[in-house]
Amino acid sequence: MIVRSQEFSIVILFRLLVALIIVATSTLVSLSNPLFAEDGVSKRPNIVWIISEDNSKHYLKHFDESGTPTPAIEAMARHGVTFDRAFSCSPVCSVARTTLITSCYAPRIGTQYHRALKQAEMPANVSMFPKYLKDAGYYTTNNAKEDYNAVKTDGVWNESSRRADWKNRPSNDTPFFHVQTIHTSHESQLHFSEADMQTPNKTSSDEVDLQPYFPDTPLFRYTRARYHDLIQKVDDQVGKLIEDLETSGELENTFVFYFGDHGGVLPRSKGYLFESGLHVPLVVRVGDNVKHLVDRPFGSRTNGFVEFVDFGPTTLTLAGVDVPTEVDGQPFLGDKIDASEVDRRDEAFGHADRFDEKYDLVRSLRVGNWKYIRNFDPIYPDSLQNNYRYNMLAYQQWRQLYQDGELTPDQSAFFESKLPEALYDLETDPHETNNLATEPRYRSQLIEMRDRLTQRLMDMPDLSFIPEAYLIDEAISQPVAFGQTHRDEIGELIRIANLALRPWNEAKPELKAALDSEDPLVRYWAVAAATSFGDQAESIKHEMEERLVDMEPIVVARAVEFFTTTEFDDLKQGAEPLSFLYRSISRATSEAEALPILGTAVFVNDHCDDRFPLDMKQVKLIIPVVPNSELERRMKYLGSL
Repeated sequence: MIVRSQEFSIVILFRLLVALIIVATSTLVSLSNPLFAEDGVSKRPNIVWIISEDNSKHYLKHFDESGTPTPAIEAMARHGVTFDRAFSCSPVCSVARTTLITSCYAPRIGTQYHRALKQAEMPANVSMFPKYLKDAGYYTTNNAKEDYNAVKTDGVWNESSRRADWKNRPSNDTPFFHVQTIHTSHESQLHFSEADMQTPNKTSSDEVDLQPYFPDTPLFRYTRARYHDLIQKVDDQVGKLIEDLETSGELENTFVFYFGDHGGVLPRSKGYLFESGLHVPLVVRVGDNVKHLVDRPFGSRTNGFVEFVDFGPTTLTLAGVDVPTEVDGQPFLGDKIDASEVDRRDEAFGHADRFDEKYDLVRSLRVGNWKYIRNFDPIYPDSLQNNYRYNMLAYQQWRQLYQDGELTPDQSAFFESKLPEALYDLETDPHETNNLATEPRYRSQLIEMRDRLTQRLMDMPDLSFIPEAYLIDEAISQPVAFGQTHRDEIGELIRIANLALRPWNEAKPELKAALDSEDPLVRYWAVAAATSFGDQAESIKHEMEERLVDMEPIVVARAVEFFTTTEFDDLKQGAEPLSFLYRSISRATSEAEALPILGTAVFVNDHCDDRFPLDMKQVKLIIPVVPNSELERRMKYLGSL
């Protein structure tokens, strides 16, 4: 008994010592950290994100004259800061939200596909950023959408559900970080029927301005007017959330961010790297009690560029929490952030890969008012079938009008193959309809933007140059480490893909050599690059025929695209492209391998001429078709199920 009593006394003394150390440490922190008052009472700000789904800045009058008034958001701006150049890095939900929560560019960490067929592991030494807030004593809540393409870090949220609320925190002294998603403006809200159109909108169809690439029809006008109504409802919901904070006495202790999770949602926005898909509204309301943390006056606006990778670091900085060095973003608000430096930021990176069942590898770079887009699959029109997109009547009508030959060239461009690169002057061409890439007087600007983007892709390195099926098999557990280990190989794939940008006579020798490479991915990108030259590549058609019998199904699919988009008739006996396409689909061993090949089938079926009538009854998959999967959607569209 005496021994146990001694042990008990030692334990008590040890616990007292630990408690004294904690108290002493807390006192030191409170005296040295400007986020704490001299009396040691926490003055850490609350931070709230209000995210509206699927809307670009173009539908709010606060950002664009053609938009609708949003009085609650405008009131936030009068008591805070408006960011006129805020950008999602991706124009679709899961990729954009994963970027927000990780503060990392998705193509660098393997989270760039919407939606992930298999979630990527988080990079080493990086957690989803609310975990750092939670560890620092914040109460973290999310209501309610997550939609992450990465494996979720343990301990990110105190609660993430439709019931999650900052008001559930353990005490009134506990600082909180809360995310509230507003679904009102989501794309699905425009999936109305013709019968629904009998109900008039609050906004008159005659009052709206249509983008110049749209046909001016009653349906398009009704759709845009309906979306103005939805944005007004979003504004009402924002106002109620602000009122809730004010009623509780927390508004002036809080930074409130309002922004869209990417662009949208009329056609040619969500899913595309145009400004309509990437350029989002961002207003940050600054509470009176925390305004000393921001180097800007109330009501100010900035043209400094901010990207979604920056939002997490900014939130951590406002909370006085260190930003991990392994992330890609940089803060744009905080007590040590120089507003003039943020004002000078002028670059934004964009990326598009697979959206649901539709593949189209595209990268963009905006510098000031110059916008460069690199289409690595230029034969694919933007209109390539995505089942969810075409639930919208406006999409359906637009396609029908194109098929009927009733559109102007600007309105038809969405349904036609693209050039490998595009250059836009957004000051004179905000809707990105006038591609300057082929005009000699802009050659130096084109080369500068091209080189700048290419260097960024190589520096990452960009994992999308490794097809998704390969990434899942070989890299998904450690995508960043895989990228670093294979940096040189990825750089070579980018170089091969960019042969498409050189004159044919210069590119031809290297393409011929690459087509015979032992590396199937070099062959893959060589075929893709050669295909972009169209009939110019006739002199290598027999080398391309060899790729129809390639051991890799995805290489075969690329070769099929080459022959279905050119006019070569003197192929070897038996070299009928579609038979090789059917065989490639049948040989696919996973959904990730089958999907891009089925994308080729959709492209051939919908966008190539009558020389190649598709008969998918010849296809026998060796992999199961899971209900509601991307694979099932493609097979049903092609009439195979």
